[in-house]
Amino acid sequence: MKIAVVGSGAWGTALAICLHKNRHDVTLIARDTAKAEQMKITGRNPRLAGVQLPEALKISGDFADISASRLVVIASPSFAIRSVCRRVKPWLDADAVMVSVTKGIEEGTLLRMSQVVQEETEHPVVALTGPSHAEELAQGLPTGCVAASSNQGHAELVQDAFMSDYFRIYTNPDIAGAELGGALKNVIALCAGVTDGMGYGDNIKAMLMTRGMTEMARLGASMGASRDTFAGLAGIGDLIVTCTSPHSRNRRAGILIGEGKTPQKAMEEVGAAVEGYYAAKSAWELAQKQGIDMPIVCAAYAVLYECVPTSQVVEHLLNRSKKPESEDAGWN
Repeated sequence: MKIAVVGSGAWGTALAICLHKNRHDVTLIARDTAKAEQMKITGRNPRLAGVQLPEALKISGDFADISASRLVVIASPSFAIRSVCRRVKPWLDADAVMVSVTKGIEEGTLLRMSQVVQEETEHPVVALTGPSHAEELAQGLPTGCVAASSNQGHAELVQDAFMSDYFRIYTNPDIAGAELGGALKNVIALCAGVTDGMGYGDNIKAMLMTRGMTEMARLGASMGASRDTFAGLAGIGDLIVTCTSPHSRNRRAGILIGEGKTPQKAMEEVGAAVEGYYAAKSAWELAQKQGIDMPIVCAAYAVLYECVPTSQVVEHLLNRSKKPESEDAGWN
């Protein structure tokens, strides 16, 4: 199958390597022609230290090379998705299926990434998401993800393309829940990093992850998603790996903020897109729009966008009024 992967960051490159190993005709498209040429010459991607690119993997800076691709994988940062899709659209074949692998919510419109891709390309979209660090997948380490789409055939097409002896793909019809899980967990992971940077222990991180998942599922359900999706790979699975792994850019940025650096300085030091920063604003706006109580998301928004000290936010969270853990405690 001819497949184009648009976006030569760590994740796009790791997916291109995986697809190439599966014997597909793969072209990795870089938005920057100079970067494409550098990767061809060195056989490396600076975002994936120690990973040698397959010699036969095609690398290009020309969007025209998307032509005739059955699958087009969009792996750009959330803030660039719309502009990238506008460049992609003229080269799409009539039967092309888009694969959105970016985790985020568009600022302003509050659309999920697949909605942005579909709006700009007018092609069907499958969301590929789950607990997946590019560094591990590129090395062939076991990984599991979800191909989510309302169209079963399209979901299974993506499942078949990516599935291998180290990359296991499940299908799910709940694309809204899968994408919201992938976007919102970045906010919680950033918060978990903040507590690490402040010198707190495992107890508060476990509390953040558990209560954060409650907020994620609460918002998702209000937007028509299934709560079951948040108990799967796209929800709790992705939350666990992003909150605990040293590979997580969101957690690393949070650690730096917890140590006293500004959000802007933290993101500069991480040196790559910190999706949780952008998702925090969109998640906060969605919570207001949907009328959903999301205290952790509100705390993240206060730190990132209102310059409220982290210590003050933690104190506020811990001293909120008493309540039962479950919204339906079952007592008469």
